[in-house]
Amino acid sequence: MTFNFDQEIDRKGTNSIKWELEPQDYDMQQNPDAGRLLPLWVADMDFAVPPAVVDALVKRAEHGLFGYSMPMDSYYETVIDWHKRRYGRSLAKEWIVLTPGVVPALNMIVQSFIQPGDKVLIQRPVYYPFFSAIENHGGEIVSNNLVYANGRYTMDFADLAQKTADPAVKMAILCSPHNPVGRVWTADELRQFGQICLENNVLVVSDEIHCDLIMPGHNFTSFASISAEFEQKSIVCTAPSKTFNLAGLHTSNIIIPDEEMRERVKQTMDKQRMPGANPFGLAATEAAYKHGEEWLTAVIDYIADNNKFVAAYLAEHLPQLRPIPLEGTYLLWIDCHGLELDPAARRQLLLNQAHIFLDAGEWFGPEGEMFERVNLACPRSVLVEMLERVVTAVQQKSG
Repeated sequence: MTFNFDQEIDRKGTNSIKWELEPQDYDMQQNPDAGRLLPLWVADMDFAVPPAVVDALVKRAEHGLFGYSMPMDSYYETVIDWHKRRYGRSLAKEWIVLTPGVVPALNMIVQSFIQPGDKVLIQRPVYYPFFSAIENHGGEIVSNNLVYANGRYTMDFADLAQKTADPAVKMAILCSPHNPVGRVWTADELRQFGQICLENNVLVVSDEIHCDLIMPGHNFTSFASISAEFEQKSIVCTAPSKTFNLAGLHTSNIIIPDEEMRERVKQTMDKQRMPGANPFGLAATEAAYKHGEEWLTAVIDYIADNNKFVAAYLAEHLPQLRPIPLEGTYLLWIDCHGLELDPAARRQLLLNQAHIFLDAGEWFGPEGEMFERVNLACPRSVLVEMLERVVTAVQQKSG
């Protein structure tokens, strides 16, 4: 089957956060002839979902009743089969805890295991909802900062060992693949990370929401698949939302093999009256996992080509911007040191002169303040328009 990812689909009038939300500091009046604001910020694809998903949703809608829903055996079997087929990991049905998204799940997990004053380790620059998930529930953030050298990020294991030795550090949230730096951690890196956490009795929560979006030449390893001990001492967060562009259907699968830990999370969910399953999310997930692999292969190839295109364009026309090699996710992390602009001036240039809305690097922690995150999951024409605007804005500023 052929998929047309070059087609631009007008999302205005569909309640799209990506395309209909304008940041407060955006001033279209500065240049009313600039045209549309290009949103390449939030992790939301501009590609139509696999046809089988559309068919499943239409069939479900035609039923006409959308009451309270719950996953049936076929749902669990589909999720289990996906993980077995793609990653060789065997899951038990009872391990799977359905939640309305990974971010709500992270909040529930922190509430379940962290007391006020406890510390939670993260690896900045990192997905910023981790910050509120920790701090909103009385936890204290400790960062084992990633090391940036020669255009690549690595883990600092000496610092990790030092920080997890603090008995107040009870949990580590691992971003795997890493958002925003695009690393796909190797099995050896994960093994070292996990062993240090295990030795210091630190619970690992692995956010693997981007695990299906791996660039050619790289391989994903789930943290829990490395050893039986890691599996029992971790919680893995998964979802079809990034993989198949289903974020608005609020369906995620949290894998918790340890029964005691699983019950603690379920109790927290019960206390918060966490809503039940979205009937469309259930139908879409089953259809995507059963029939979406051909589409997924095609979309990964397209994103990989987008990544190559952006890298080549910047190298030729704007070498002051250096994209970090993308191993996983569809989010490109770009080093902006060469522009010699502070974050406020850079945002003014990109947002109010180039009319481009990106995820500012400092949102991911102070370590990211000289970077920008760009969403590559869009038609090539959108990227061309973005790049041409950036080049023009930089030239105007320089001239």
